[in-house]
This record gives sequence, C-alpha cells and structure tokens, in this order.
Amino acid sequence: MYETLGITSLTAPQAAVVFAALLGLAFGVLAERTGFCFRRSLVGTDRRQALGVWMTALAVAVLGTQAAALAGWIEFADHRFMTSQVPVVAIAVGGLLFGAGMVLARGCASRLTVLTATGNLRAVAVLLVFAVVAHATLKGVLAPVRTTLGSWTLPMGDGVSLAALPGGAPVWAALIALGALALAFRSGSRLTTLLGGAAIGALVPLAWIGTGLILYDDFDPIAMESLSFTSPWADTLFWTVASTSIPAGFGVGLIGGVLAGSLVSSLAFRSFAWASFSSPRETGRYLTGGALMGVGGVLAGGCTVGAGLAGVPTLSLAAILALGAIAVGALLTHAALGRAAGARYLAQPAE
Repeated sequence: MYETLGITSLTAPQAAVVFAALLGLAFGVLAERTGFCFRRSLVGTDRRQALGVWMTALAVAVLGTQAAALAGWIEFADHRFMTSQVPVVAIAVGGLLFGAGMVLARGCASRLTVLTATGNLRAVAVLLVFAVVAHATLKGVLAPVRTTLGSWTLPMGDGVSLAALPGGAPVWAALIALGALALAFRSGSRLTTLLGGAAIGALVPLAWIGTGLILYDDFDPIAMESLSFTSPWADTLFWTVASTSIPAGFGVGLIGGVLAGSLVSSLAFRSFAWASFSSPRETGRYLTGGALMGVGGVLAGGCTVGAGLAGVPTLSLAAILALGAIAVGALLTHAALGRAAGARYLAQPAE
C-alpha cells in the first residue's frame, strides 16, 4: 500500500521510524500522565486504580486489533506469536524472571522508559543494564540460554490462538474486552484517567495497521509490529553505538518518541524531578531487576507491553502465557520480599 501513497522522500523503513516516533510520542505523554504501569496494577498501593487504567488499555487494544483483523487489514498467521511450536519453557521461565525483575526495579520496561525522561537516574541505570542484557540474550553471550530453553516446545498446531476455539476470534475478543472493562469500571479510577488508558490501548491497533497495511511495500518490506520495549531497547542500544553501520528501525523511533513525549509532558505539567539511588544495596537491587528483565523479556517474547498489551490482542496463547507468567513472577517476588523486609517501601509506585 505504501507505494500508492506516492511518497518519494522516504522509503518504507524510514517512514516506519517516523511513524514509530509519533506513536512513541503519544505513548510517552499518555503514560506519564496516567502512571501507566503493569507492576503498579499488581503490587502498588494504588493497584486498583492502576489496574483500571491497564485493563482499559487492554480492552481497547483487543477490540481495535481484532476489528482490524476482521476487516482484512491485518492478519497474524505468519507472526511469531502464532508459531505452531510454542516454546513454553522459555516463555514461562522468561515471564517469571521479568516479573521478578520489574518488582526489584519498581517498574516494568515501559514505565522505566517514561521515568527516564522525567529525571529519574535510577531508571536510566536500570534500562542500560536491561538493554545490554537483552541484546546479549538475543545475539550475544547469553544466546545459548535462549536457544536451549527455546528448543523445548509444545506442538500446538492451529490451537496456538484463541481464535481456534469455539466461537472464534470475535467471541473471545469480546469476552476478554468485557472482562477487562468490568475490572476497569470497578477500579474507582477517574474517567479522565481511564480515557487516557483507552488512548494508550488505541495505539496498539494503530501500530499494527500502520506497519502491516499502510507502510507495506513489496519492494522494501518491513515487519508488522506494535508497541514493545525489549527488542526496541536492544536495537536502540546497538544503533546508538553503531549508527553509521546500521540504520534506525521501528524500535529506535518508538523509544525516541516515548522519551521525547515523557519529557515534554513532565516539563509541561511540572512533574520533572531529579532522582537517584540512596544506597549501594538499593542500587544492587535495581540493577539486578534490570538484568532479570533483560533476560526474561527476550525469553518470554516480550515485556508487559510487547507480549501483554500488544500480544494478547492477537489472541495468541503464547502471549497470554507470557503475561500470566510475568504476573506470577511479580506477585511471588513481592510476597517473598515483603516477608523478608516488609512491603511498605516496595509497594510504593515506581518513581
């Protein structure tokens, strides 16, 4: 379709970077204003309100993504979420590690990206470790861990998606969305905050449609993708240190946009504030969390946004398993740390 637009100044991959930057800009502003964070929705002191925002985003993402698929604009048959050989061990282990890491670091990758642009130096340090370890797991010294765990697969055939179950995609999409909205409406969140969550959710199908339909070019194809933070942060790190050798991609544009949007929002609403570590012990815990999220995000096939907010709307069982494992890992880690040292500090919102 991109050829028909008649844009000659940008190739499809270059246009994808610009498109991703715009998506990221919107996500950064919205996430900074709503405090969007999956960790907060599980273990934060304001978890009911945070869960309401997250579930509203998920409901809109599911309905929008499946509406686009039903219209024939996009399809996920060949997407990595729909592989018939599901690496269940890697997904389960990765999800548990990511969940543990985001509790230790007091924020998932998306939340820490937003906080980085608001003056939080803890988030900067964690994300550097996260990106390095994620890249090492994808292509470096930790790649054997990924390939070994990924070799243990479960053959699912056509059953890899909820769409294969009775009722098909429309029924299961409606059930997920209705369940998510029921939790959202019972959360006690303000309407304006829920609307912000809905806007975040709308970015997911917009990204799928943009990369899978509007920017599709037979002569210069790009991957169909949506919001995510694990692979994009690894790509951004690699591009930063070797930009003369490799071009920027969708992930680089997305991360840049989120940072810019969060910075603009925090300055406009005067929430920008410098913050750093208070002790070596705290530093060690945060950086350990970043490392666990780096390994876990790659093994699980994405983070709370990539596998969760963007993955679940595809109705992929692998994505649902990943999000579930992340939640279990977070809850178990929070409980263990709470028993050891008290949960007062750990239950505070990420900052």
